[in-house]
Amino acid sequence: MSDKKASNQMWGGRFASGPAAIMEAINASISFDRKLYAQDIRGSIAHSEMLAETGIISTADQEKIAHGLNTILKEIEAGTFEFSTRLEDIHMNVEARLADLIGPAAGRLHTARSRNDQVAVDLRLWVKDECFRVAEALKGLISAFLERAEEHAATVMPGFTHMQAAQPVTFGHHCMAYVEMFSRDLSRVRDAIERMDESPLGAAALAGTSFPIDRHKTAKALGFREPMRNSLDSVSDRDFALEFLSLAAICATHLSRLAEEIIIWSTPQFGFVRLSDSFSTGSSIMPQKKNPDAAELVRGKTGRVTGHLVGLLTVMKGMPLTYGKDMQEDKESVFDAAETLDLMLAAMTGMVRDMTVNAAAMKKAAGSGHATATDLADWLVRTLGLPFREAHHVTGRAVALAEEKKVSLEKLSLEDLQSINPGITQDIFSVLAVQNSVKSRTSFGGTAPSEVRKQIRTWKKRIAKA
Repeated sequence: MSDKKASNQMWGGRFASGPAAIMEAINASISFDRKLYAQDIRGSIAHSEMLAETGIISTADQEKIAHGLNTILKEIEAGTFEFSTRLEDIHMNVEARLADLIGPAAGRLHTARSRNDQVAVDLRLWVKDECFRVAEALKGLISAFLERAEEHAATVMPGFTHMQAAQPVTFGHHCMAYVEMFSRDLSRVRDAIERMDESPLGAAALAGTSFPIDRHKTAKALGFREPMRNSLDSVSDRDFALEFLSLAAICATHLSRLAEEIIIWSTPQFGFVRLSDSFSTGSSIMPQKKNPDAAELVRGKTGRVTGHLVGLLTVMKGMPLTYGKDMQEDKESVFDAAETLDLMLAAMTGMVRDMTVNAAAMKKAAGSGHATATDLADWLVRTLGLPFREAHHVTGRAVALAEEKKVSLEKLSLEDLQSINPGITQDIFSVLAVQNSVKSRTSFGGTAPSEVRKQIRTWKKRIAKA
């Protein structure tokens, strides 16, 4: 495309001179919105077909337009298309090249359409496509957790509150907590798709058009459920972008929480897991180091995704109806957040599948910190009929005695325990063992291996149908 051709501004004869260099630089979006090329061409073909079927343009012109647009698609995908910043955006770049290829017929394509509804449909299509990609990635991550949960349904580890050992759980149960977490992310993605499944195309600049267009036809052709019902909202709405960024930020936060646990677990002090070499790096000076850099980067990139959400919310908060150039700032946020989330999901799925679990270290840690104290209190309530608050007090005295003797609760003698409450019998030791504690938690959603396996079976069926 020649510089002379590129300098011909396509907004018509209203402006006598071309834009200043600074204006051109701040106004142009082609450096990032070229990512919308496939959606732009897809939308234009659907629009041209509708124009021909409604008799607004001739079939001959529509065929030329479709052929030209498909030629442009091939050029872009082959890397031979010349993008120009002077033509501002992907829409003008495609339209200018279409004019080069087919001549005056190209000018008919923009009938009953504006760049306002054009960019709205392009970005909505792109975000919808990305949501389907994220959904598949989440299903892969959930499946990885289900595999690890099944493998470790009975592997005992400490459960934490306040980062202090609280009660024994199983690693399988811990994995299933992330299955629940990421399944909510999957649900949010699907909900978002449902809400954004409406086409803004045909709203034109803001008021609709006097041409006898068929918006239901173009909506169906582009895979939308129906057209949006208000032309003003059609061109001004960016809820779909905000909702994508919101679900991305929540999902990234979940990934970051998991990353933090992996980082802690992989330290020598914990030694619960070992990351594969594929997701670790070494130190330039300390040869013994194996750093969980992939997990750290997932944790760090969460701030980036959350920042994009806050950024676009800030852009949109002062926007009156309908379109303002401010809204051009939506794309870079969405594109980068999507790319970042895709990478985070892929990295985390790889880490979960590849990491080695140190069951012995987990079991040893599960018995620390008097983790079965609640089991002792429950036994006192269940067997001796004590009120829970009294049982809590008795247990607290037992913990204090164990700490004084520098032993675990289960290492206290029966005489030690009877000195606190004479009603305690030898049977108490059946609940103080970590493995027995875990097995006893059979309430729905509990950590007992039998319950964990039930949840695994349920989720395998759900994911198979998803």
